[in-house]
Amino acid sequence: MKKSTTKIIGLTGGIGSGKTTAAKYFEELGFPLYNSDLRARKLQNENPEVIQKIKDVFGEEAYNDEGMNRPFIASKTFNDKEKLKQLNTIVHPAVFNDFKTWIEEQNTDYVIKEAAILIESGSYKDCDIIISVVADKEIRITRTIERDGLTREQILNRMANQLTDEERKEYSDYIIDNSQDLNYLYQQVKNIVDNIKK
Repeated sequence: MKKSTTKIIGLTGGIGSGKTTAAKYFEELGFPLYNSDLRARKLQNENPEVIQKIKDVFGEEAYNDEGMNRPFIASKTFNDKEKLKQLNTIVHPAVFNDFKTWIEEQNTDYVIKEAAILIESGSYKDCDIIISVVADKEIRITRTIERDGLTREQILNRMANQLTDEERKEYSDYIIDNSQDLNYLYQQVKNIVDNIKK
């Protein structure tokens, strides 16, 4: 799966936790970053095999002139666990192979693999170190409302479909608490980087 010398650091966190900001700090401190969610979107819009498989499950409406019809897919998978599972069965192996290709191109001791569902998807098993970003629930809700314009109810529904911070902690080697300001977040990332590089 990887060069034996390159260690994979899995970075995860629930909606509104700030994991993407933390990931950017790791990248600034010299760790190449693979954003699983962004790469998955790219594959869903550009990989002919992935596109065809999604159309086979969801029909032609799954795509429009802009690419994947996200609201349509969301409406089909939101309350249908079987459909969500089918979608994940298409996307996860494609992301796995994409990551495999990407990591071969990295000439470094460590890489960061950022993924919202790192643990749920099972890809945490390929990681050497797991870091979870956690934050107070109300802070996460406020951030997500400001960032995505979602309603409180929509956010709570998404949270209900993700692991809790407590569950994530069980899998984690490091916990980053992002309930304060960005300076506090950066300092924790810096401390982890210093510790890992020892």
